[in-house]
Amino acid sequence: MRLFCLLCFSLSFGLSVFSQRTQPQYDVAAYVWPAYHDDPRFDEMNIFHDGKGEWEAVYKAKPKFEGHRQPRVPLWGYLDEADPKVQEKVIDTALKYGVNTFIFDWYWYDDKPFLERVLNEGFLKARNNKKMRFYLMWANHTHTAYIDPNEPDKSKVYWRGEVTAEIFDRFTDHIIKDYFSRPNYYKIDGKPVFAIYELGTFINGLGGMEEAKKALDRFRRKCVDSGLKGVHVQAILWGALPATISATPGDTSSTQENTVKFLGIESLTNYQWCHFVPTNQDYAAWGEQAVAKYEEFDRSFSVPYFPHVSIDWDPNPRYPGEAQPAVSGVTPEKLEKFLYKAKRYVDEHPDQVPLVTINAWNEWAEGSCLEPDTLYKYGYLEAVKKVFGEGE
Repeated sequence: MRLFCLLCFSLSFGLSVFSQRTQPQYDVAAYVWPAYHDDPRFDEMNIFHDGKGEWEAVYKAKPKFEGHRQPRVPLWGYLDEADPKVQEKVIDTALKYGVNTFIFDWYWYDDKPFLERVLNEGFLKARNNKKMRFYLMWANHTHTAYIDPNEPDKSKVYWRGEVTAEIFDRFTDHIIKDYFSRPNYYKIDGKPVFAIYELGTFINGLGGMEEAKKALDRFRRKCVDSGLKGVHVQAILWGALPATISATPGDTSSTQENTVKFLGIESLTNYQWCHFVPTNQDYAAWGEQAVAKYEEFDRSFSVPYFPHVSIDWDPNPRYPGEAQPAVSGVTPEKLEKFLYKAKRYVDEHPDQVPLVTINAWNEWAEGSCLEPDTLYKYGYLEAVKKVFGEGE
């Protein structure tokens, strides 16, 4: 009997150690821009007639100044990212290099989805999708001609970003049913994470702070009713959040903490460094200014701030005219330095989830992507692997 107990203890201890070793120490989450496929709503915009989605803007891009690295050429070619076999390759590669979570840019305009095919038909039908965690960032900005490479007037509006309470309730039903219920949906404290890109647009669309709070409270109750612990609302932090109960646009006073508490926001992160640091400079200087904000973001709010790292910024494939401001001098070695700074921030905050967000997995039209290109090959992914350790 004693021998049997010892064998059981040894087996249990061994499984415990194995579990600890295979559990990732860091949650490395890369944003996914799901536009590299033939979405039917591109026809509404009269763009991307080659049938390859925004790849068309990427491979038609031209250099606009001396030393301008355009076009950026994907090492894997111009793949259809709504194909589950392509997503199987994407998932395996990401996990191999330590990226273990995808944050899908998710859109809902005129009460129907936009760019959902990569998630629904590609990622979620990939045979290995359960190995990769994912969550949604509701990209609720007004959709303009920004992604139209032939339209110089970027103020042209296709769809407004604001939604009514009724529309919010409808699409959150869809989110709970089709995404939150999946075992690999990313959770914090047992609650599925849902990020909101433009908090001010959300508040204004609902008709003010009080109505926005009611909508989020309904969302939470529906999650609990469906058997979840609630929903973890994450806000994307630009230079600041709408700062007062009246959600005055552009208000950057210290009372922005009111918004976090009133709406029940549980964490913050960034989407892109270009949102709060000028881009017409060398990557090393750009990154130093951005990571210097970590301490300020941490100090300014009572909820966790998760550090963010951007790889690059060059939106010129989307502009038909003169050169747009772009970051220069980007290399995998420089990226590695800032990944280490994000890791250090996580290590210094052991009381919060070890989450780091990265822009992006595949923002080819903005120059910011981990996916291998023909210049650096797998260099950016190697930097992630070096900093955060071996993947699966």
